[in-house]
Amino acid sequence: MTTSRTTPPEAIPGRRRRWRYVAGLLVLAVLLVVAGRLAWTWLNPLGERTIDRSQPVLLQSIKDLSRFEAATGNFQVVVDLEKDANFLPDAIKGTRTLFVGAGGVDAYVDFSGLATDAVTVSEDRTQATVRLPRAQLEKPNLDNSRSYVFAQQRGLFDRVQDFLSGSPSDQRELYLLAEKKITEAAVASDLRARADANTKAMLSGLLKSLGFTKITVKYTDEP
Repeated sequence: MTTSRTTPPEAIPGRRRRWRYVAGLLVLAVLLVVAGRLAWTWLNPLGERTIDRSQPVLLQSIKDLSRFEAATGNFQVVVDLEKDANFLPDAIKGTRTLFVGAGGVDAYVDFSGLATDAVTVSEDRTQATVRLPRAQLEKPNLDNSRSYVFAQQRGLFDRVQDFLSGSPSDQRELYLLAEKKITEAAVASDLRARADANTKAMLSGLLKSLGFTKITVKYTDEP
């Protein structure tokens, strides 16, 4: 014959209280975890912040420009620069860098040096002759957002040297070499010829709007 055990009525409230304590502790633990996570996100002790303490920009000079920006050429070059040691393999000492340089070159005509007789007008003010200098090329303006190191190989000594110095290798040589190659490409292109043609068209349209019917544009190097 078996007998069933029943929980005394006086034990039920105590058990309920324990479960309430456990549930309360669980809720408190969850709240602490959520609060800690929010505090960590807000405080972020390992995060970084940027503080700009730059001085105000100082205007050093203003220069009046007397030139017409007639054309702009966009160029891109891949610089492959390699430096080897005399008696060591590349794996030990040496670097090779692939650098993409992109930027523009402006072609302009300088009006500041025009002679007093650069513009001649006929007596009936229907014909005008203008003598201009040839277009010149501005220094290349590399676009930093589109110029970057594509790939780089370094020997063991170079890696150790960069690590000890705590600063990456200087990229000024790459920028200068890219500017030099872009300048050579701009000189070899038809950029200046395009600028001459655009300047001629601009002056012809301007003088026609002033009532001249025949406009002749010549260059100072022409007879």
